[in-house]
Amino acid sequence: MRARIYARRAQIIFVRLARFVLHALSRIIPSLDTARRAVARRWRRSMQFRTVLVTLLLAGLAFFGVGAYLSNQIANNLFQERLRQAEIDTRTSVKEVQDTFDGAQVTDRASVQKLVIDTLDVLEGKGTEIQRRFVFLALPDQTQPRNKWVDSRSSYQTGISVIPESLRAAVQKSGKDQYWASISLPVQSENHPAIVMGNKVLFNGTVYELYLIYDVNSAQTTLNDIQNVLLAGAAVLVLLIGAVAWFVTRSVVSPVSHAALVSEKLAAGQLQERMTVKGEDEVARLGASFNHMAASLQEQITQLATLSQMQQRFVSDVSHELRTPLTTVRMAAEVLYSARDDFDAVNKRSAELLYNQVERFQSLLADLLEISRFDAGAATLDAEPRDIFQVLDKVIESAAPVAKQYGSEIRMTTSQKTIVVEMDAKRIERILRNLLLNAVEHGEGKPIEVMVASNADAVAVAVRDHGIGLSKADADRVFDRFWRADPARTRSTGGSGLGLSIAMEDAKLHQGWLEARGEKGKGSTFRLTIPLEAGGEIIKSPVPMEQNYLSIPAGAADRHDVVPSFEDHMATREQNDE
Repeated sequence: MRARIYARRAQIIFVRLARFVLHALSRIIPSLDTARRAVARRWRRSMQFRTVLVTLLLAGLAFFGVGAYLSNQIANNLFQERLRQAEIDTRTSVKEVQDTFDGAQVTDRASVQKLVIDTLDVLEGKGTEIQRRFVFLALPDQTQPRNKWVDSRSSYQTGISVIPESLRAAVQKSGKDQYWASISLPVQSENHPAIVMGNKVLFNGTVYELYLIYDVNSAQTTLNDIQNVLLAGAAVLVLLIGAVAWFVTRSVVSPVSHAALVSEKLAAGQLQERMTVKGEDEVARLGASFNHMAASLQEQITQLATLSQMQQRFVSDVSHELRTPLTTVRMAAEVLYSARDDFDAVNKRSAELLYNQVERFQSLLADLLEISRFDAGAATLDAEPRDIFQVLDKVIESAAPVAKQYGSEIRMTTSQKTIVVEMDAKRIERILRNLLLNAVEHGEGKPIEVMVASNADAVAVAVRDHGIGLSKADADRVFDRFWRADPARTRSTGGSGLGLSIAMEDAKLHQGWLEARGEKGKGSTFRLTIPLEAGGEIIKSPVPMEQNYLSIPAGAADRHDVVPSFEDHMATREQNDE
């Protein structure tokens, strides 16, 4: 019964102890992980920290290696000195013992024992600087009859067990040679390093083993003191080296850190920032050169900014000034265009050309005014929740007559019925109209695909045509101002050369993406992606951009295939590609 109670108590104590250990680890491990991350971050971001830490580590390793070598050499020299002293002292002592035994004239047991005791007591060295112990015992298995009066004797109750068997075997087999060994000598509750010297002596016809044991703990104590001094000295030197490394690296890194801070401020537009220059050394010259560079950059940037402002103001002023005469010219052109049927063929054609070019000029002027607002930073976003399909339907309806003129069919593919987005509807409508009209113009009468999809973060509208296409170089420049893939190509649907540039600015204003990709002879794809919420972040566009376009056969513009969903449309594309 008691055994069960004790077992139960032990189990409870073990469980509580395990819970305590786990709880402690759960608190310690996060702290260690936090410290590790802090050190790693400091290592990555601070050159001074890395330099000082590496210096400390290398200095510590160097001192450890040098200290270990010195300690080993000192220990070896101390041991060799003690061994040499023990060998000389043992030879002298053994000779004295053997001379005493040889000159003894004793026959009875009491006299023999007294002689041996008096002689061996001298070996202990009591009252002298040399403190040693002895073990005296008869050589085993002697063939000659021997005196049984003295068999074995030792000092300080030192047993024969402290003598290594290898040493005893060497002494027993030797003649008059002397052997030694290192041993661990029990002294009270401690073990002291010691040297044992072994010899043979002859007394009264009996051969004895005589071992003298020298305690070298004093040498070990000296060695420990030296090692402690070396360790303390190494620790102090490492700290001093670390302090010196910190001071030196700080004097070098501080100007670099200051330069980095000033550079960041310059990059942020604070062009008046400069480095503080002290002295005439290399760092001072670097600071002076940096300040000279900053001043030069400030001057050039100021000049460029002034020039840019002048250009923007010029474009804006010219555009505003041209609106009044352009309105007058347009009114006159409309009058002539309305009366063109009363003119002869030449004047009629001239009136038509004048009317069309005035329309194009007015469109170009409007685009220039819009670009000037973007350049001046005056464009603002008037975002409100709207269904993107309402905007898209309006764009498709307005582009339908142009598509019919080109013989293209506009197909919209989506798996959703409504997608509410916080957007500036007018700007999004302008982007989509521009993309759709460009696709119609360059689609060569083939169907135009409009794909709409959304995810948790964004909505995307992709417009694909299967016409002349774009090369990679063209796709990289298609959003540049006044850029045209084929300068010789005519524009019958208008086109100031600023439409895609304005579309890109509108997309950026929504913090969205406007991308282009294509392949020569296989068409092109333009994809607009904007966040569902104003100011949101786009992780991934919900509509992919592939380059494996549909192979549209001749006469496909007359077909009216309906793709019910985006997934089915993609499956159809894959089948056609296969």
